[in-house]
Amino acid sequence: MDNYPIPNVPPIYWNAISNNDSSFDNKFYYGVKTTKIFCRPSCKSRIPNKNNVYIFNEAQSALESGFRPCKRCKPDNLLLPNEEWIKLICDWIDENFQDEITLNSLSETFHSSQFHLQRTFNKVTGQSPLSYLQKKRLTTAKDMLKNTDFPIHFISSKVGFQNNAYFSTVFKKKYNLTPKNYRNQFK
Repeated sequence: MDNYPIPNVPPIYWNAISNNDSSFDNKFYYGVKTTKIFCRPSCKSRIPNKNNVYIFNEAQSALESGFRPCKRCKPDNLLLPNEEWIKLICDWIDENFQDEITLNSLSETFHSSQFHLQRTFNKVTGQSPLSYLQKKRLTTAKDMLKNTDFPIHFISSKVGFQNNAYFSTVFKKKYNLTPKNYRNQFK
């Protein structure tokens, strides 16, 4: 396999990635293990964490290792079908929903403009990425309220709401019950 964790990559490669150096395009590609996306060195996406980067000599090696081509820089003019791309985003949200996530952070993570990500996500799923995120948070909170004795403020922060009052408002709007009243139904 033609990939190396970043500590084994010559500093010249990291400099090319950090500086979006187009003179290295088609000489190597880099993949980010947290998103499973690979790019050209000149890609204008956010600079990845060095510990999450793998280097590939060919685009095909990145594909064979399970990485998908970036929508922004289109390495070797390869395109990931929209449905697969949105599935990657949904899977990432499902794993990271408790973190602070914005449309901007999603677009940076998945190498796209906010407009393109929002439009494509909506087209494929019928909802916005932030609606999907909120639904995941509320579904998880509902499960925790039903099956645990954790305090409501703990559940609120555990599922990614920064403010307990906002969590209660959103929960009540969605389920027509406060989190406390919802939990009381199962006692």
